Amino acid sequence: MRRLLPVTDQSSGEDREWSLDELADAYAYPDALEGAWLRANMVSSLDGAAQHDGRSQPLSSDTDMRIFGTLRGLADAVVVGAETVRLEGYRPARAREAFAERRAAAGQGPAPAIAVVSASLNLDFSLPLFTEPLVPTLVLTGAAAPQDRVREAEKSGAEVVVAGDGPGVDPPRALRALAERGLRRLLTEGGPRLLGQFAASGVLDELCLTVSPMLTVGDAQRITGGPGLAVPERFAPTSVLEEAGFLFTRYRRI
Repeated sequence: MRRLLPVTDQSSGEDREWSLDELADAYAYPDALEGAWLRANMVSSLDGAAQHDGRSQPLSSDTDMRIFGTLRGLADAVVVGAETVRLEGYRPARAREAFAERRAAAGQGPAPAIAVVSASLNLDFSLPLFTEPLVPTLVLTGAAAPQDRVREAEKSGAEVVVAGDGPGVDPPRALRALAERGLRRLLTEGGPRLLGQFAASGVLDELCLTVSPMLTVGDAQRITGGPGLAVPERFAPTSVLEEAGFLFTRYRRI
């Protein structure tokens, strides 16, 4: 892998495998966060598809998965939509020795919490994500969520966090609720509908986008879904890495 942006002594230099420490330094969160910092990690084909046959994995690569693991290793919590939990077969985040010292120095637990966003709570609460996590899973929902499903979630061991007055979740309120629990370094892995809600609410601080050198054709979703913004929001590139035709880009909101 080589760095294309920002321009440094390593830019366009030797194409080599980066260590996890180098990746962690490259993707470090801002220092001294007062509130939540929300970072998204997504992959897209050259023609804008976020999925192939309903899953993101066919667009990925080994290095993309190493970056995926690094971003998880840096996060306090991973925020994910219920549909993505169902489609991608989410499991609890695991502790990784490679990040143990870094997490301890940052005052973090052994692994990030998984925070699932769901209005209906139509989830299988018997899955390991809820019954066997190293760090308790959170379920973000609205005040009008079905109470029988709330009880099922709590019975499984999950912590239910009400972050909306209706059935759904209000994104700014959800981020405040997580920050109040000490979960400020946030990572979302989608899906597109959830990322669209975050972007439309103006709470997305950073986008880590892997541009896959593949064409899919078809009518797959983009990385965001939902109503369009009245005025497009501008992000600025902060880094670009490249390996085997994959571009690993990072943008921050201006």
